[in-house]
Amino acid sequence: MPDGTCAYQGGSVKRLLLDSRNRTRVILAAALCLPLMVPLSVAHADEDTGSQRVENYVQPVNADTFTLTELQRPEGLERLQTLQTPQALAAVLPHEVSGPAKSSAPRAEENSVQPLNEDRSTSAAAATDAAAVSLPEPAHTMTLQECVAGLVGSEFYVKSRYAVCSGRQFGQVWIKNGTPVGESHFDVVVVGTIPKNSREMTATYYYTDFTVEGSTDARELGVTTKASVSHSSPATAQFTTGGNSLPATRKWAELLDGIPVKQTLTAPSGQPGWAGSLRGISAIYQPNIKLVAPPGWSSGAFTGGDIFMLPPRWDEASYLNASTAGGAAVFSVLATLKYSTADAAPEREVAKHIQKAFTKPTQTQPPLATKRLAGQNADEPLTRLYTDTERRGKNRTRAVWNCVKFFGPNYADGGKECDEFPFATTYQGAAGYEYDPLQDPLNFSVMALDGESNGAAGTLLGQFYTLNRIIDGPDDGFIVKITS
Repeated sequence: MPDGTCAYQGGSVKRLLLDSRNRTRVILAAALCLPLMVPLSVAHADEDTGSQRVENYVQPVNADTFTLTELQRPEGLERLQTLQTPQALAAVLPHEVSGPAKSSAPRAEENSVQPLNEDRSTSAAAATDAAAVSLPEPAHTMTLQECVAGLVGSEFYVKSRYAVCSGRQFGQVWIKNGTPVGESHFDVVVVGTIPKNSREMTATYYYTDFTVEGSTDARELGVTTKASVSHSSPATAQFTTGGNSLPATRKWAELLDGIPVKQTLTAPSGQPGWAGSLRGISAIYQPNIKLVAPPGWSSGAFTGGDIFMLPPRWDEASYLNASTAGGAAVFSVLATLKYSTADAAPEREVAKHIQKAFTKPTQTQPPLATKRLAGQNADEPLTRLYTDTERRGKNRTRAVWNCVKFFGPNYADGGKECDEFPFATTYQGAAGYEYDPLQDPLNFSVMALDGESNGAAGTLLGQFYTLNRIIDGPDDGFIVKITS
């Protein structure tokens, strides 16, 4: 879309400035439109009843759109065909999906966008008191604006394990007697949110950025919204829905009111799930958008379909919040634990140790030329070890034994402690080789470092597990990111 193109959102005129290089969109109020653009009330096809066809295409929310001039060039419709393939509308899960959903559907190839930094507030006592360190509550809400900004360069924006979004741009080319005479497009953005300690997921559907160019019947275009649970584990899991009734079909003109559609999805507590008493239930929530050509227009074979997938998960873990109230839900995507090397960060010495273990693993103890530690990316996450207390103890004992070996029996002098990575509370800990024959006995790192920093990092890790509802075992996981 060239700069200055006018769009219609919620009945008001907006100007969208699209920087195709950076793919960032800024919405500015505007009173004027380019001559090519006409109000939707008059931007319709003329009365000629010759061959009239509307061709649809789908792109990411922040993608460049076709202009009518481009479409009228000899190669214009050929370019359009590249966006009408099954691959163009392949519905995927976030790349960071975990648990049973991960093996049930394809994942996005690239990482989801996530917030850069946490708004972590530490008291004055935090520098000396590990117990005073505090992580913020993860986000449970997301605005449309946050979602659109977060989707720049990625199919998903993961604000937290309780707030995930994605969307698609739906374009239409209006063709008369073989010649494009108009172009229109709009976005469908779906924000999935879960309240704190709740089993109810809400999917909020926003219809936005309605734009037309040339001669169209866009106002009469039908937009059908529906959703389904395309997969669940266990397959016998029961769900209840609420909010707006789907499927529902509304005309383009009706969607200009800016009122979103909302649907809720809940897995009632108490029903059987995976992992025994955990009662884990996972699902793939599948939004679907289909376009219906206006009267007098035929439609090409490509009319939309499944646009992406959200992976909610429910559990009733006894060691997590709401255990006595039937458990709660999260989105089954890997959480990210953020440690900082900044001077003011109480966990800084641990952060520096992990940073070295990630970037210079062969320079850490114990020595191993092929050392590569899990927790750096979504394909090699860390998994929480909670129920097997004996294994946690073995992880810790082996780490301390190596601190004594490489830093001497007096390594704890001056208030130091033995820090290990991967953490003793993960299946990838130092003693993991006793349980996993594929794990090298030396594939971990230990360092004698400041005890207060070690305590602060441990406090943050414990809060992280609880706040992000990380469950024990291979059906969940997390990665570690070091900031400065």
